Amino acid sequence: MYPLLLIRYGELSLKGRNRKTFEDLLLTNIRSRLMGVPHGPVTKTFGRIYLETRGNWEELVARLQSVFGIVSVSPVLRRDLDLEAIQEGASLVIQDSQGSTFKVETRRPNKAFPLTSPEISHALGDHILRNFPHLTVDVHNPDLILHVELRKEGAFLYSKIIPCLGGLPAGSSGKGLLLLSGGIDSPVAGFLAMKRGVRIEGLHFYSYPFTSERSKEKVVELAALLAPYNARGSLRLWIAYFTEIQKALQKSSFPTLSITLMRRFMLRIAAKLAQREKALALITGDSLGQVASQTMESIHVINAVTSEPIYRPLIGLDKQEIINLAMKIGTYETSILPYDDCCTVFVPKNPATRPRLEQVLAAEAELDLEGLVQEALEKTELLEVNRKG
Repeated sequence: MYPLLLIRYGELSLKGRNRKTFEDLLLTNIRSRLMGVPHGPVTKTFGRIYLETRGNWEELVARLQSVFGIVSVSPVLRRDLDLEAIQEGASLVIQDSQGSTFKVETRRPNKAFPLTSPEISHALGDHILRNFPHLTVDVHNPDLILHVELRKEGAFLYSKIIPCLGGLPAGSSGKGLLLLSGGIDSPVAGFLAMKRGVRIEGLHFYSYPFTSERSKEKVVELAALLAPYNARGSLRLWIAYFTEIQKALQKSSFPTLSITLMRRFMLRIAAKLAQREKALALITGDSLGQVASQTMESIHVINAVTSEPIYRPLIGLDKQEIINLAMKIGTYETSILPYDDCCTVFVPKNPATRPRLEQVLAAEAELDLEGLVQEALEKTELLEVNRKG
C-alpha cells in the first residue's frame, strides 16, 4: 500500500551552514538502525528524507522511532503531478483510513503546478465526497486529514503522522561519559543526553565479590537497551574495578562520609578516563535532593575533585517523572531487578547530607588516593555492547 516513508526532522533545519553535517549524520544513523530490515534507498531532498519500503513500512517505522533527530514519519503514496493521478491516490489513502469526517490540507512548494492549494483541496474534497458517501467534511475537528504535498519530485499523499523522538542526531554534539549504575536514574540520564546529540560511553563501577556477577550482567543489559538510541547503534561500556576502594572506605574513620568519598573516587576515575578517551563531559543521574549524595552541599563537595564538565539531565525531575521516562524507553524493568551495585551495597545508616569540604579532605588524608585510582583504571575492562533487536 505505501511504497514510501516521508521522514521529517525539526531543529536540524535551523542549523544554517552546519545543516548538511547534521543531515548527513542523521542519514548515517538511519541506515545503521535499519540494518537487517529489507528496505530500498534512503534519499534526501530539501527539508525531507524519503525511504523506499518493501511492503514492511510498519517494521521500518518501529526502527525509526528510536532514531534521535526524527520528528515524525508518514507512510505516503507518490503520484505524478497530474490531478487525476492525485485523485486516484487520494481514494487509496481514504480507503486505508478510518472515520466519518475529513478535511484536505494541501501544501504546494512546487509553484509550477497550475492549481493553487485551496483549488487542489477543493477538487480533492469534491472527489472524496462523490466516491465515499459515508464521509462528510469537518474543517475544525475531522476524524482524518488527507495531507497533500506537491513538490518537484511528485505529489505525496498521506493521512498518518507518526510521532518520533525529535532532538538532535546522536553523535552530533560530541562524546560524553555516562556513569551507569544498575538503578533507574542513570539510564534515563543517558537517554536524555543522547537526545541532545551526545554520543555516550558508559562507565560502571564493579565491586566483586561485594556485588554479584548478576549485577554486572544487569548493567550490560541496560547498556544494550540504550544502544539503539546511540550513534551507530552500539555503546562502549567500561567496567571499572572498585573493590579495593570499597575495602579502603570500610576502614575509614569517617563512616558517615563514605558515600561522599565513594562519589569523589568515582568522579576522579571518570575524569581520568574521559580525558584519556577524549570525552568532553561526564553525565550522571543526579536529581537534586533525591538522596544524601544529591543535596546541593553534597554535589558541591563531590564536584570539587574535578574541573571536567558534569551534565545532570535529571536535576529538576522528581522520582515519578524519572520512572515514567524509564518505562517509556524500556529500561525500568531491568533497573528494578534485585541485584545491588556498589552505590547501594554499602550505604551507611546515617549518611552525611551536608558534608563540609574540610571534613572530606581530612577523611581522604587517610587514603592512598592516587594509588587506588590508578589501580582501578589499570584493571578497567572495555565491553562493546550492541543493540538488542
